[in-house]
Amino acid sequence: MTRAQYAEIENYMLSCMKDSAHDKEHIYRVLFVALDIARFEPDADNDVLIAACLLHDIGRAAQYADLSVCHALAGGEMAEAFLKKAGWDAGKAGHIRACIETHRYRSDRPPRSIEAKILFDADKIDATGTLGIARTILYRGDRTEPLYTFREDGSVSDGDGDEAPSFFQEYKFKLEKLYGLFCTKRGREIALSRQKSAADFYDSMLREVRASYDPGRTLLARLLGDT
Repeated sequence: MTRAQYAEIENYMLSCMKDSAHDKEHIYRVLFVALDIARFEPDADNDVLIAACLLHDIGRAAQYADLSVCHALAGGEMAEAFLKKAGWDAGKAGHIRACIETHRYRSDRPPRSIEAKILFDADKIDATGTLGIARTILYRGDRTEPLYTFREDGSVSDGDGDEAPSFFQEYKFKLEKLYGLFCTKRGREIALSRQKSAADFYDSMLREVRASYDPGRTLLARLLGDT
């Protein structure tokens, strides 16, 4: 890939990125981690990988406009059309589309090619560790979703098994389970190096939130004459 080709793809990506948690810096982190993983995968096509990383989230605006749209499928279609128009070989453009279409966590389309597996791993690594927690809180906050919810007995829920969205629910549903899903050896190594910091953050936050309600609720009830 030439510098001019890279710049053309990068500029198109920059024109599409509107999300705070999935911004251009997320794209660059995914790209740089993918290149790290690719050092250990000699069969990877770096041109395909670079283009797929740069373009993997360009369909998010379409998903936000219509929640029935999958950003991975929309982005894959957009990427293929853009690359063909830019003069890329149809086979490579289709390969890049396939990589983008299979990068989601919530997907029945597992990554097949080595480039798709590297993109999947690099994207998921950006959801690990404290960085992944920060991005999740930012993303949930943009959608006015709470940090936590309550059980029927009034206690703060740890998120496990919850249906109502919250940061704790997303941690138990997704973030905690990421570490066994990686496709490449290098991807697993990077992810596992970040696992403890994420678990420590979650455990500390849950403990601090619960400590805010207990014994405070009892003290308030006593002051108000409820007990």
